[in-house]
Amino acid sequence: MTKVLAITQARSGSTRLPAKVFKEIQGKKLLALHIERAKQSRLIDVFHVATTTSENDAAIVELATECGVPSSRGSEDNVLDRYYQAAVTYQPEWVVRVTSDCPLVDPKLIDEVIQYAFDHDADYCANTLIEAYPDGQDIEVFRFSALEKAWKEAELASDKEHVTPFIKRNSDFNGGRLFKAVNYPCDGNYNKVRMCVDEPIDLEVMSKLIELEGLDKDWLTYTKTYLDNEEIRSLNENITRNEGYLKSLKEDTK
Repeated sequence: MTKVLAITQARSGSTRLPAKVFKEIQGKKLLALHIERAKQSRLIDVFHVATTTSENDAAIVELATECGVPSSRGSEDNVLDRYYQAAVTYQPEWVVRVTSDCPLVDPKLIDEVIQYAFDHDADYCANTLIEAYPDGQDIEVFRFSALEKAWKEAELASDKEHVTPFIKRNSDFNGGRLFKAVNYPCDGNYNKVRMCVDEPIDLEVMSKLIELEGLDKDWLTYTKTYLDNEEIRSLNENITRNEGYLKSLKEDTK
C-alpha cells in the first residue's frame, strides 16, 4: 500500500490562460517544471497527474510519461471525483494535493507540511487554512479516508470543482466535527506574493523570477526576490487570490 500519494491536477482548458501547462520558460513546459520540483520531495511515495478525458488533454498524459510519472483521466468539472478515482487505485494512507499551475512549488515545504500532518495526527493539514504563504506554494495533505468521505457526501458544485472545501468546512478548524485539521504556520505574512500562473502576466513574473534565481531555490528565496524587485512585484500583486474558487461559490448560490 502506498503511504503518501501526491496528486496534481492538470488540464489544458484554462479559461484565463488556455493551455497554460504547456507554456514554456527556458525551454521547459510549466507542467514539467512543476513535476520536476515536486518529485524532489523525500516523503512522497508516488507522484500522479490527474487530467481530464478531454481530447486535448491526451498531451498531458504524454508529458507526464515523459516526466516519468503515472497519470489518469477523469471528469473535467468534477475534480473531486477525478482525484478520488486517481487515488483509490493506490489505497494510500495520505494524499498530497498540489496544482500544476505552480511551477516553483517547494519540495522541502511539501515535506514540512506532510511531516506536520504526521506529527499532529490530523485528517487535514495545509499551509492555506491561514493564508500566509505565497500563492503558488499551496500544499494540502489529507487522509485518504477524508477524501473518500468528501467524495461520498459533498453535494455543492464548488466542493466538487475544488476537491477540499468539504473537508475544510467540516473540520474542527472551522467549527466542524468531521475532521481534525491543522494549519502549517509561517514566520511572516507573504500572502500578497503571487507565484502561480493563471493570467498571462503571471507567466512573465515566473519567467523573470527564474531568470534571476534559477530553478533550484526554496520558496523564501523566490519570495524575497519578488518583494525586493518592484518591477516584478507590480506586475501581478493586485490579482485576487483564489479567484476561481470565489467564482465557484457565486455559482453555488444561483
